[in-house]
Amino acid sequence: MMNLMHWRLLVAVADAENVSRAAERYGITQSGASQALTQMEEALGVKVFVRDRRQTSATAIGQQIIDRARRMLAEFESIQNLVDASRGCHLGRIKLASFPSVFANLLPPLLQSFSRLHPGIEIVSLEGTDEEVEQWLATSSVDLGVVMNPCPSRGAVLLGRDSWVAAVPATHDLARRSSASTVALKDLVDEPFILATGGCHLNGQSLVEREGLKLKDIKISVRDWTTAFALISEGMGISIVPASTLPVDRRGMRVFELSKPIYREFGLVCSPSGERTPSAQAFLNEIRKSTLGSHIPMTVRSTEAKVA
Repeated sequence: MMNLMHWRLLVAVADAENVSRAAERYGITQSGASQALTQMEEALGVKVFVRDRRQTSATAIGQQIIDRARRMLAEFESIQNLVDASRGCHLGRIKLASFPSVFANLLPPLLQSFSRLHPGIEIVSLEGTDEEVEQWLATSSVDLGVVMNPCPSRGAVLLGRDSWVAAVPATHDLARRSSASTVALKDLVDEPFILATGGCHLNGQSLVEREGLKLKDIKISVRDWTTAFALISEGMGISIVPASTLPVDRRGMRVFELSKPIYREFGLVCSPSGERTPSAQAFLNEIRKSTLGSHIPMTVRSTEAKVA
């Protein structure tokens, strides 16, 4: 069954003339976008695009469909603005808090989509540690916040999750394993360890302790991930990090999945003031529709980047 996400993706591909660029704009994978387009063409019973390695172009009937899709989306936006105006949420400001990795990986396409539908609402983004975000929510200093591993009672809108992985120097004995190998936490606790926290209470040390283990040789503790990866690449030690924080360039470093997978989930929740703010509720509802409408799980994987 087709929904607004499909029609928006259709128009985005037509504008970009490229499936990969359109997929990046919406924060989904190229394969996920291709699958969604194939589903649309099957549902319509016609070929909308002709795709090759360099360009994606519309067929004759496809161009007519795209033109009508543009008009349909414009009418939908007009209706949405009309409804917002009637509810008093067509204007306003939303204070949204999160930690940096979520702003970088999960929120941009959602914020862009909301801004297109609600151009009169300003979104003020605040970055902080997970503990700071929780404090801001508790004191209503912000309207909405992204929290880690929210309990069901908070009614959070789940944005996505990523896995914790082991990052080791390319010169380390563990690096000799194949890329398909996994690493157990117990194999890491005796090694020189770079403790990277990212400003969060959930980190390599707390994960190890939850399993009844203890790190025996913490060489250095750092807050930012970039420093941690530089130290790992220089052979200073190993670490356990979230997959979403891994750099594109991983020279000098190998990455392995944990044999017992551990995930962290990200959920969007309201503060007491956010519960009473029409613009914040409009944002929450849009994000809820966006995440429910997408069949592509927003999970960051740690597949090793190929380096020349």
